[in-house]
Amino acid sequence: MLFNHYQDNRSAIAVKIPRMGFAVAFCVLALAAPILTLDNGLMRTPPMGWLAWERYRCDIDCQNDPKNCISEGLFRDMADRLSEDGWRELGYSYINIDDCWSDMNRDGNGRLQADAKRFPSGIPHLARYIHNRGLKLGIYGDMGTHTCGGYPGTTLDKITTDAQTFADWEIDMLKLDGCYSNVTEQEQGYPAMSKALNATGRPIAYSCSWPAYQGGLPPQVNYTLLGEICNLWRNYGDIQDSWSSVLNIADWFFKNQDILQPAAGPGRWNDPDMLVIGDFGLSMDQSRSQMALWAIMAAPLFMSNDLRTISSEARTILQNKVAITINQDPMGVQGRRLLVESSGIEVFWRPLSDKTSALVFFSRRTDMPYRYQTSLGKLHYATGTYQIYDVFAQREMPALKDSTSFLVSINPTGVVMWYISAPADEDQDNAHAGGKLRGPAFHRSANHILL
Repeated sequence: MLFNHYQDNRSAIAVKIPRMGFAVAFCVLALAAPILTLDNGLMRTPPMGWLAWERYRCDIDCQNDPKNCISEGLFRDMADRLSEDGWRELGYSYINIDDCWSDMNRDGNGRLQADAKRFPSGIPHLARYIHNRGLKLGIYGDMGTHTCGGYPGTTLDKITTDAQTFADWEIDMLKLDGCYSNVTEQEQGYPAMSKALNATGRPIAYSCSWPAYQGGLPPQVNYTLLGEICNLWRNYGDIQDSWSSVLNIADWFFKNQDILQPAAGPGRWNDPDMLVIGDFGLSMDQSRSQMALWAIMAAPLFMSNDLRTISSEARTILQNKVAITINQDPMGVQGRRLLVESSGIEVFWRPLSDKTSALVFFSRRTDMPYRYQTSLGKLHYATGTYQIYDVFAQREMPALKDSTSFLVSINPTGVVMWYISAPADEDQDNAHAGGKLRGPAFHRSANHILL
């Protein structure tokens, strides 16, 4: 939650995809030396799970809206769905409480406490319920006098107390917001909470909203430091349940990809905020677009929806095994926008492990499906023959030479997403060009921009 609100470790999912040997040109940034990471060993791939905020906000009216209010019943329901409906096995392992869970006052010992009417069993009991289902519990705090919703915050003198409280409750992740604090308090408080969490001896993943309160970009934001103290961070504003919001966030991230891409990697992730797939604002094409772009960005996949009533179509998108495999790639390189066409088509690329890669063809058009023509060679893939798997059509396509022109039909505001490899016998010969790994070129023409 950014003032008006915004907001383990999982190996790559083993998925049966047709065997693809791969020759792909890796971007120079994929080979860069890793940044130091928060020393807790967590979130080596982007975290996945469910988060309350976008769908349920600060609904505390349990008398009139008992199924949807912020209460232990809501989080138990979502834990049941994650554990029983196939989500957990795909990597969706976190159940995250957001704002408005606490009592308006700390207890007699100065510790945070849950609202007794809405969480009558207490947070430790809820944590056990969630752990018994093979899941993890995340909780929300705020580096300030109050949370964004007006509940008790964590001031500098309460950092150690609150960190130990969360550890005693067996919390697995803390999201620390930044409402009602100033620059100096944030500079001291966010690193201090990282140290305090580590000092508890319990592995607690740490999501800090610090950069979002400082504009998201250098020089105000030091991404090297963030990588040393946080597992993930909110860079930008809150997502809303609308296509314009999803597009605005994606545009900001890809506009600033040269700054943001090097900051991300195993244990340290840029967070463009929640998946709103399955709510009210996105069409199915737009839902596939959010899933694809978040996978290309190596973004955390925190759904904020009602898993009790989600449609089969939305579930199919969120449970797409190949899209999840791309998102969870253990190399952890954030992808890039390669191409912006005057036709309204954009192309995104992400290098993956084992010489694989992902391409996304995205349409900004709102009129009709667009037939986009290009070749892998034009997208600066090395010479060779590639195997293509269409992620959302869930089918293997004919092998494709780098020099062969092809057409993809992209629906308005939709995507075509490919998982790409080269046959095994061409891996060694074609992965290199002139002895060097080749990356996307920097080129401009009248019709398109290759970024």
